[in-house]
Amino acid sequence: MALSPSMNEVQVIIVGAGIGGLTAAVDCAGRGLDVLVLERAAAPGGKIATAMVGGKSVDAGPTVLTLLEVFDELFESAGLRREDFVTAVPLDELACHYWPGGSSLSLHSDIEKSAAAIRAFAGAQEERGFRAFCEASGAIYQALRDTFMFHDRPANPLSLMLRGGVSGLSGFTRLDPYRPLAAMVGEHFRDPRLRQLFGRYSTYSGSSPFVAPATLALIAEVERRGVWRIEGGMAAVASGLEQAARALGVRFAYDCEVARVETRAGHVQGVTLAGGERIEAEQVVLNADAAALADGLFGDAPARRTRAFDAGDRSFSAFTVALDARLKGVAPAHHTVFFSADSRAEFDALAAGRMPKEPTVYACFQDRVEGAPPPTGPERALLVLNAPADGDRHAYSAEEIDRCTNNALLTMARAGLSIEMAAPPSISTPSDFARRFPATGGALYGRASHGWMASFRRPGARTAIPGLYLAGGSVHPGAGVPMAALSGRAAVRALVLDRASTSTFRKAATPGGISTPSARTGATA
Repeated sequence: MALSPSMNEVQVIIVGAGIGGLTAAVDCAGRGLDVLVLERAAAPGGKIATAMVGGKSVDAGPTVLTLLEVFDELFESAGLRREDFVTAVPLDELACHYWPGGSSLSLHSDIEKSAAAIRAFAGAQEERGFRAFCEASGAIYQALRDTFMFHDRPANPLSLMLRGGVSGLSGFTRLDPYRPLAAMVGEHFRDPRLRQLFGRYSTYSGSSPFVAPATLALIAEVERRGVWRIEGGMAAVASGLEQAARALGVRFAYDCEVARVETRAGHVQGVTLAGGERIEAEQVVLNADAAALADGLFGDAPARRTRAFDAGDRSFSAFTVALDARLKGVAPAHHTVFFSADSRAEFDALAAGRMPKEPTVYACFQDRVEGAPPPTGPERALLVLNAPADGDRHAYSAEEIDRCTNNALLTMARAGLSIEMAAPPSISTPSDFARRFPATGGALYGRASHGWMASFRRPGARTAIPGLYLAGGSVHPGAGVPMAALSGRAAVRALVLDRASTSTFRKAATPGGISTPSARTGATA
């Protein structure tokens, strides 16, 4: 696209219009900064995506939204109301879970309803275990909410211990970082189905419950505190953030690929586009996977000062099937999980770089609205299977794609749900995700949360290059839509502090202000 001359010099460039970048744009503009967002795709969203199946738009990326307060606080800080841009409907039924043979269990936002359901499902002892698990996961969440999740990345465990809310060794030990999540879950539940259910929360960060720390039990607490369905689908979150940013004066350039982050004397100077045009900026927020920076995809200078990590440390990728189909059998919820018969075999296969023969399938049935009758005809759904992040080394053949799809349908059929396709599905493999997100191999969550030190190895907002900041699911505080939003706010906190500590920056412009054009002319990118 052709850039206007007024875009040739700005205060803040945000590279990437994913959730982290969009959040940073709203936050920056709300503070009066002149912001330009550059996105190589044709629309905002990043990993939030849609697929057209049978003439219908199907959410084909993240489908679960938690921690709505993150977005409420973002809009409020910018003088806006989230409700004017994004409509969210709370769900009572968080998810329904099925096992081979048809046994099922629904969890609810009301802990008493979940406890009663577990008692009916597996007995009084398992109900007591559930209550103890909720107490433990709730304590982890309370300890880490303000000191870790909503805070800048701690440098090491000691700095975390010294923050308010987690003081001393006893507080850190309460976080249960030294044993796997599967072991912690096994302490509370004897029923193998419940061990499988509560262990799967590690997959929210693309990790195995047999290796990820028990600290990730906090994800269960996050979900219990609320899951929201977004009117218009998850793409409405991205479009709502974009509309809010535009209302604050942010400018957007789509189909606009950044080739290099430019530096001078070790400080960021702006970016150069794939078409050759250079845009000067005082600060740059990179909303891309941190692996792309380390791999040199934004230039040699940033790569030399960025720590890379091995492919073996990647989080899971995914195999997804977006479909329009008629359902027969059991009645799924909006969010439904169909478990495999053997959790250990499933994660062993993933660790060995193979797709499981019998996968667990997460499904979002997007036309299933709580409290409303189910659709009478074909309905939209997204099926998601964990997959190895080997998309840069392995291209999935048509035979493999068919096999993975059929294995997913078989898992669902064992639980009592059959699917009759009304249109050819839209399928994405790790190879497809590797192309969309270069340098990742298709990993969707950055570094896997394996081992007690994993969270401290995840990049923070600041890079080794002054003026260059990171945002997105691969950086602190981690993966997921609200976490990516928190990363965007962390990047803005860092750049605002840096602006205050140096006199080299121009004074902040008013929202919507136009910076002085440089001598360069617009180019197509």
